[in-house]
Amino acid sequence: MRLTNGFDISASALTAQRLRMDVISSNIANADTTRGKFVDGKWQPYARKLVTFEPKAQPSFAQSLDSAMADGTGEGVKVTKIFEDTATPFKQVYNPTHPDADANGYVYMPNVDVLKEMVDMISATRSYEANVTALNASKSMITKALEIGK
Repeated sequence: MRLTNGFDISASALTAQRLRMDVISSNIANADTTRGKFVDGKWQPYARKLVTFEPKAQPSFAQSLDSAMADGTGEGVKVTKIFEDTATPFKQVYNPTHPDADANGYVYMPNVDVLKEMVDMISATRSYEANVTALNASKSMITKALEIGK
């Protein structure tokens, strides 16, 4: 294990949370977009996007030893995929004057709930802040360890 493994772990988490915040921002920006995707000759509303994380693969002892002797890549978290939320249905709003209204006057709106997105954004921001704090703690510990030799 390298001295800077804590940096690698925090950096992977910072990168993942930043991507999560970008996806959430995109969802909020497209909360009223009725023409998100063209499918089978019809426009579909923007579909909410979600991000999934998973820990980086836990290596075997031999792989850990080889890694530590070589460049010592750290563990951490990685984004596995960004996918559309298909579980939440699109909202139907009655607006017969809208250009995307169907024959009954209903418009399909995105399945984005701005309140949910704001809660997710606060969660991602807090996770980002916690990882910055962990990174600063690692930096402080390394600095104190180097000062012992003075």
